Amino acid sequence: MDRRSFLTRGAIGAAAATALAAPAVAQSNPQIRWRLTSSFPNSLDTIYGGAVTLARYLSEATDGNFEIQVFPAGELVPGLEAAPATAAGSVEACHTVSYYYWGQDPAWAVPAAIPFSLNARGMNAWHYHGGGIDLANQFYAKQGLIAFPGGNTGVQMGGWYRREINTVADLQGLKMRAGGFAGSIMSRLGVVPQQIAGGEIYSALERGTIDAAEWVGPYDDEKLGFARVAPYYYYPGWWEGGPTVHFMFNLEQYDALPANYKSLLRTAAQAADADMLQKYDWLNPIAIRNLVAQGAQLRSFSPEILEACFNAANEVYAELDATNPEFKTLWDSIKAFRSEWYTWSQVAEYNYDTFMMAKANAGQL
Repeated sequence: MDRRSFLTRGAIGAAAATALAAPAVAQSNPQIRWRLTSSFPNSLDTIYGGAVTLARYLSEATDGNFEIQVFPAGELVPGLEAAPATAAGSVEACHTVSYYYWGQDPAWAVPAAIPFSLNARGMNAWHYHGGGIDLANQFYAKQGLIAFPGGNTGVQMGGWYRREINTVADLQGLKMRAGGFAGSIMSRLGVVPQQIAGGEIYSALERGTIDAAEWVGPYDDEKLGFARVAPYYYYPGWWEGGPTVHFMFNLEQYDALPANYKSLLRTAAQAADADMLQKYDWLNPIAIRNLVAQGAQLRSFSPEILEACFNAANEVYAELDATNPEFKTLWDSIKAFRSEWYTWSQVAEYNYDTFMMAKANAGQL
């Protein structure tokens, strides 16, 4: 065999291999174009940004073949209608908090956050290693959806108040902007829950239409300027110890994806989930100092108030356990882990953090 004929045949062989490889790559990475509607405005860059992060990771991993276009609340779908729109196929995906839909069924709230549940790390442990994702998806599948955790704010603040709240009696008649499921529990203590969109909270507080409002935490709250109109900033937000934001996908559209895209979607969602909490942990320390400098007066809820709220929540849970088997299945799973989680948390983590907090307060860090 002469060298020229060998090289010619080799070139032909390489070209043939390339021709065979190209369709295989195209088949494994088809072009997918989805739309995702967020329940959040794009001005809240951290919580809204979780969906942008997901979309970027997917695009980078597929050379732009799997593209998700992200739309802020209200641009395609009202923020509180994101999940129903996704289930109906109006859009392929959404980024939302499932407790927004508790009015349809209280079971919606459990995989996100309900009062006195787990903190962020506990929720993540339950979701990823305690079967929480699978249990939640058994429920979501009946709605035409599949979902994966897509962010967490960490324990939220207890809200902004125009006056001090020291006792349970101070809650009587308090008109408070409070999210759905938590509001139903607060109402048992005399609070009058108000459903007000985020962009309208400031003016409602300023006019005195409401007496208090909860939102998220220092970084997001600072953007909305609440310290100027309701100076008392309470903690903790016992109704959202570790609220999980979810990416939800139309079940039929998800099932139609190639296996590698499904895997990428789950991986990108978990990465975006971790990124949101990390970003809040970085930004909230700066924001809380800014808020105090602007006049925010930090107050902790009294033990009396926390105990009363805890008891009211347990009354509601007992009623739901007796009437709603899907709520009971999800809540029983979290409760079985909750005690173990807090027993472990107080051993090493709590003692280390307590010591370091004392050093910080003494100006030694």
